[in-house]
Amino acid sequence: MVMRKNLVASVLALTLAAWSVGGAQAQSITQALTAAYNYAPDLASAHLAAKSSAENVALARAGKLPVIGASVGSTYDWSIAGGDFADSTVSTAGLSYNQTIFDNFKTEAQIEAARAGAEAAEYQIRNTEQNVLLAVVQAYMDVLSNRQLVALRQENVNFYQAQLQSAKDRLDVGEGTRIDVAQAEARLAQGDATYRASQASLEISQATFARYVGAPPQNLDASHNYSRLIPNSLQGALSEAETGHPAIMLAKAAIRAAQAGSDAASAAFGPTATVSGRIGTALSGTTLQGISGQLGFSITVPIYAGGAIGAGVRQANLDQIKSEVDAMSAYDQIREAVIAAWAGIQSADAQISAATAAVSAGREVLEGTIQERDLGTSTTLDVLNSQAELTTARESLINAQTNKVIATFSLLSAMGRLTAGNLGLPVEVKTAVQYNQAVEDVWQELRTVAE
Repeated sequence: MVMRKNLVASVLALTLAAWSVGGAQAQSITQALTAAYNYAPDLASAHLAAKSSAENVALARAGKLPVIGASVGSTYDWSIAGGDFADSTVSTAGLSYNQTIFDNFKTEAQIEAARAGAEAAEYQIRNTEQNVLLAVVQAYMDVLSNRQLVALRQENVNFYQAQLQSAKDRLDVGEGTRIDVAQAEARLAQGDATYRASQASLEISQATFARYVGAPPQNLDASHNYSRLIPNSLQGALSEAETGHPAIMLAKAAIRAAQAGSDAASAAFGPTATVSGRIGTALSGTTLQGISGQLGFSITVPIYAGGAIGAGVRQANLDQIKSEVDAMSAYDQIREAVIAAWAGIQSADAQISAATAAVSAGREVLEGTIQERDLGTSTTLDVLNSQAELTTARESLINAQTNKVIATFSLLSAMGRLTAGNLGLPVEVKTAVQYNQAVEDVWQELRTVAE
């Protein structure tokens, strides 16, 4: 009886140890998210892409700003005629000026398209940020749950080893059978195989964790207080997602960019007016030949371009329609993700309750079956089956608790709130807004040359 009580006590102790992995130096979810935010290559790539997209604004605005250039040149001529040699050197210097003063508002449309594209790229940073942080949470919980499963299955192997030895001892004193020994050996082999499989899964999950976080996992602690960010109702979660999810905001910006692109394509049918000027001087040897200048003005109207203009308009219109369809698809996908995550939380809660009850009952059944086996009213197979059922219930509890955490963060992601700012991570938020404002300074290039 004492041995059975010690066995049950060890089962409880190992279970508590598996769930309390960590301690004073535990690596929290917040710490993992912070490290991943600073490390993630995907997020850094999206940040650089947003900065690159902002340069399109400067490129578009250049369409109606002057192009000023300076030129310096020199030519050397020589000839031999009738035995006489003659040569001359002419040096020139000048300034040129070219500017489009009207292009049927094509440039304005291109500027608007570029600004919408830069805004979309900023929302893409936020969307990538959410995807990265959710992947980190999933990797974090995979490591934690796999560690718990390894501990559980190691304990399971130890139990089967004890049962095998007990079966052999009873056989030696004539109270058992070879069938009991064979059944215990089979369960031990099966338990050992399951344990080794869980070790392999743990190694894979730890590698995935290191890929996202940039360092191997330490002692993990799944406790967090981010559930406070979740509304009290599904409708509240849907409302937040529909108004603030970066994927939806990105889609809206893409619609504006496509509309501006369509306007720019249509403007290609209109007139374009340009002015140009040139001033310069020439020096022949040491003689100044004077200063000359030129001023020009032209208006051009496209008549036929081999179908290129019409094709451009049709393509732009199709792109605009496509952007609207993509926006509707994004809207539906976000709603689906919110509903699925919300249902996942409710399902996980129910599974946790059921698994907790099953574990409690399973322990009672196992202890009672062991007592009955010792009294001869149950068999070794009954004990082995009771242990298998208890192990299954404990695995279900681990999985349900893992699913609850992942579903919580999945809902935050579906709502558009799984960002460094919303989570309060101690990081410098990656954004291209300030860079976007800097590239609007179109005279910076001229000042740089002057300096």
